[in-house]
Amino acid sequence: MIDYPERLNLAQTPTPFYLLERLSEQLGGPRIWIKRDDLTGAATSGNKIRKLEFLLADALASGCDTVITSGGVQSNHCRAVAILGAQLGLKVHLLLRSDIEPEPVGNLLLDHLAGATISHYSVDEFRKLGKLFEEWQAHYAELGGKAYAIPTGGSNGTGMWGYIAAAEELLQDFERHAITPQAIVHATGSGGTQAGLMLGCYLHQINTCIKAYAVCDDSAYFARKVRQDLEQWQSQYSPQTDISGLIADTCDAYVGPAYGVADEEIFDTIKQVAATEGILLDPVYTAKAFFGMMEDIKQGKFSGQDSGDIVFLHTGGLFGLFAQQHRLGY
Repeated sequence: MIDYPERLNLAQTPTPFYLLERLSEQLGGPRIWIKRDDLTGAATSGNKIRKLEFLLADALASGCDTVITSGGVQSNHCRAVAILGAQLGLKVHLLLRSDIEPEPVGNLLLDHLAGATISHYSVDEFRKLGKLFEEWQAHYAELGGKAYAIPTGGSNGTGMWGYIAAAEELLQDFERHAITPQAIVHATGSGGTQAGLMLGCYLHQINTCIKAYAVCDDSAYFARKVRQDLEQWQSQYSPQTDISGLIADTCDAYVGPAYGVADEEIFDTIKQVAATEGILLDPVYTAKAFFGMMEDIKQGKFSGQDSGDIVFLHTGGLFGLFAQQHRLGY
């Protein structure tokens, strides 16, 4: 029995889990199942809400009245924090990375609607993110408040609990459908979901590979970041747990031109999956991972039909699609 820290009941779980029959047949490889973590909520949909159940519980327990967090201008994480903060009566301050202040569309529109304070910073300024957090926390302290800092993507030892718990939910999905997947596939950007799933599968004794597809940076970066998150979790929560055998498996072959920038093949994938299975992907995260998975199936990098199933973890991102809808050609 795992002793979870305090959490809030914010996500609509368990999320649906089922077989993508038509796509599996089209690809002719292992069966592809999907875990619909894009359905953890409505405006708060996506993987981030699982992490925020623990992070925001910690913020409230610490007596904080303000939450500061960071991300790209179309950050799913920042949107979830903005809306959940409004639900919980917390002030939210978002530090967003962009060279010019963009039009309020997609996730950014929802940030504004939720009443978040938004500060835009250039890519160069964002390299001093730690200092920005410190300055804003000091600012709110001077005003008589107390600000809780959540890192980009909610990716730290506390946030990892969200996907340790999700792994327990996945185990129940696997048992219900009598499958033993060869891999759980997902998009990785800040590394927290990846680290949480790896540790969760280890703690819940799920014998499967966690295969992450990078949407930014390279595999060496994720090796370092995941190790950092694992070690922080171990130090803070469970020094006796041996994490030495947990090694990140990250594919960086399908990142594309840059974070948040996708080639036409990614938009073709969005159209294909929507028309074939009624699943909506986004060009920043999930479509890149899904495209990478399909390409690797075609290239025989996963075992064949009789060698185990694949589970695709849909981490959300629908609102980011609206910010790039002009790329779909309709």
